[in-house]
Amino acid sequence: MAKILVIEDEAGVRDSIVDILNAENFIVDSATNGQEGLSQIHEFKPDLVICDVMMPVLDGYGVLEQIRQDPHFATLPFVFLSAKAERADLRSGMDLGADDYLTKPFTHADLLRMIHTRLEAQGAVQAKNQQQLSALRSSISGALSRELGGPMREVLKLATTLIDKADTLEPEQVANFAKAIHRNAQRTARLTQNVMLFAKLERLSPAQISAETLQQQRTERADEIIAEIAQTLAADYLRDDDLEIALEPLAVPLSETQLRKVCEELLDNAFKFSEVGTPIKVFGSYGDGKVTFYIIDYGQGMTPDQLAHVGAYLQFEPDSDTAGTGLGLTIAKRLVELHRGEVLIESIPGQQTIVRVALPDSSLG
Repeated sequence: MAKILVIEDEAGVRDSIVDILNAENFIVDSATNGQEGLSQIHEFKPDLVICDVMMPVLDGYGVLEQIRQDPHFATLPFVFLSAKAERADLRSGMDLGADDYLTKPFTHADLLRMIHTRLEAQGAVQAKNQQQLSALRSSISGALSRELGGPMREVLKLATTLIDKADTLEPEQVANFAKAIHRNAQRTARLTQNVMLFAKLERLSPAQISAETLQQQRTERADEIIAEIAQTLAADYLRDDDLEIALEPLAVPLSETQLRKVCEELLDNAFKFSEVGTPIKVFGSYGDGKVTFYIIDYGQGMTPDQLAHVGAYLQFEPDSDTAGTGLGLTIAKRLVELHRGEVLIESIPGQQTIVRVALPDSSLG
């Protein structure tokens, strides 16, 4: 049976609600103020919270604000209970993330109807999340096995050839084999690192990064780093002539390591999913209190459905030669968002993809 926590400082109201819920066979606990309620939420781990607004020590708004910052309780159904029914009060509660608002006095039927509605809604959300999680696991499992399997098979093939023909190969041929082995090993290492980084980033939120930390994570002459990465990747893909760069002097509120990761993932996608001979454009400038740079390619593109599910899903069709895990794009997006920025993607399948990265201009304070 569902577990319900009642946070209410008026003993008569609290006891009445507890008695009703006990009679309906719910598992019930209660608290007499907001601070006590916070402790009970962590210990009792309820399926739903019914909380008064006006209370001593910590009011209902304070309780909700704190639990919504905790990833474990970010979606916990939370219902305000108050005699105040003015529209402004309702709006304040909803803005903080309340799921419902029950005004005093209320009837036995009102209380139970609200509880069943909230629990059913939460059950539907959890079922949908479970379906998405299953799809995510399936996608990642298939993508990782393919993405890791490809380069590893190539490494084994090249190494076997080296062993079998070592006595007949010229030094230049040996060097070429070694470079190919190294390139495929790097692909494997990068994917492994991305999986670990993705798991780390998913546990963070912008609220956990202080303003002081953001000020310290600043890279001057970011334009030079972006250009360097673009030129290196263009050379790796043998596409130096395809690259077009037009960057103003830029400084961004990211560490150099973070900036490099964002650019490497976004630019690698641009080269990987477009044909030799088509342009890759990189340009950026200041404006409207933001530092903005763009990466444009004229390649495979993404469908509206793929854009809507940017995450750790397959980025493209599983049978495509250019299928991927989508982790690189997700990591770049998360890193930018953690620094109060945004990554916007516009794409026309088979024609063009425009990636816009916008970050706050930290020089404005």
